[in-house]
Amino acid sequence: MATKTLTITEDAYERLKAHKRGDESFSDVVNRLSKSRDDPTKARGLWDDIDAGRDHEEKHQQLGEEIDEHYDEMFGQ
Repeated sequence: MATKTLTITEDAYERLKAHKRGDESFSDVVNRLSKSRDDPTKARGLWDDIDAGRDHEEKHQQLGEEIDEHYDEMFGQ
C-alpha cells in the first residue's frame, strides 16, 4: 500500500484525533468522514463561518457570567 505524508496544524490533528474510534487508523477516520452519498462539492463552504472552539468558549463564558449573577442574587453580593 502506498502512503503519503501530510502536514496539518495541531488543531486539525486534535480534531481528527477526536473522531477516532477504537483501533481506527487516521486513514480509516479520513475515509469514514469523507464518504458521502451526495456530491461532496455541495458541502463546500458550509463550515466557513463556524469555529467550534470559539463558540464553545463563548458559551462557557456566558454560562459562567449567568452563574455569577445568580450567586450574587442569592447571596446579595
